[in-house]
Amino acid sequence: MSADRQFLVVSHTGRPDSLQAGVEVCRQLRAAGVNPVLADQDAADVIAAAGDLSALDVLGADVDAGRLELAIVLGGDGTILRAAELTRGCAAPLLGVNLGHVGFLAESERDDLSATIARALERDYEVEERMTLGVRVVVGGDVVYESWALNEATVEKASRERMLEVVVEVDSRPLVSFGCDGVAMSTPTGSTAYSFSAGGPVVWPDVEAMTLVPLSAHSLFARPIVVGPSSSFAVELLQRNQGRGVLWLDGRRTHELAPGSRVITRRSSTPVRLARLHVGPFTDRLVGKFELPVHGWRGPADDPTAT
Repeated sequence: MSADRQFLVVSHTGRPDSLQAGVEVCRQLRAAGVNPVLADQDAADVIAAAGDLSALDVLGADVDAGRLELAIVLGGDGTILRAAELTRGCAAPLLGVNLGHVGFLAESERDDLSATIARALERDYEVEERMTLGVRVVVGGDVVYESWALNEATVEKASRERMLEVVVEVDSRPLVSFGCDGVAMSTPTGSTAYSFSAGGPVVWPDVEAMTLVPLSAHSLFARPIVVGPSSSFAVELLQRNQGRGVLWLDGRRTHELAPGSRVITRRSSTPVRLARLHVGPFTDRLVGKFELPVHGWRGPADDPTAT
């Protein structure tokens, strides 16, 4: 193993199990001659918890993101989303170890940690690219905010007591207006996140599409819609809104929206790269993560037309 190999280790340091897992991973990487790199907000906690680890490199200060080979992420989907922010634009894939609840983006569980790191050291994984969203906020013709999202961009009401009045636009043409709690615009990855909870469709990851799901809309035409990867959505806050709205990106970053703001969402040219240890049907992942009932299934062997 070469000391020139740089692995980012991202853990949920607010949780003792995730923090201890981060310590274990750093020790295993060092023992293999690979340099563990920590995010600035994680470094002090990991070093303090370890006792025998010192002078760990910090991302940005000691190691540029472009030098990373892999990011090992210890936690739930929220921690993976944070790791995606830290590595945005670089080639390093994310390898998730689930220490949360569902952990839809993770590849392995806590019990498999040592074996997972061993496979990472051997580069025994495949890389899957996931589509992301590019998001702009336009006010009076000027772009006032620009960012991205892996799961979803949601336009929501800022005041609980007030409904948000919006117009939904597809490909620069108005589609429908309604009052609502908000609107969620999602990638296929995000179709099993907020959009799923709001009644949106589950979209297989290899389908290049975007979905729009109204949140508690007051309208006869307020159904989830699916468009192709070259399309764009826009959600405009009508001027008659008495309050402001808020834009949420992956439930992590926010931007306040004044009446008249337009939130434009389209496919980003920069995907997120995920390291996959278990390549198999997405159906199996869906059944496993959500514990879906499939009792009584006899399989395609009983179907003479199955291939």
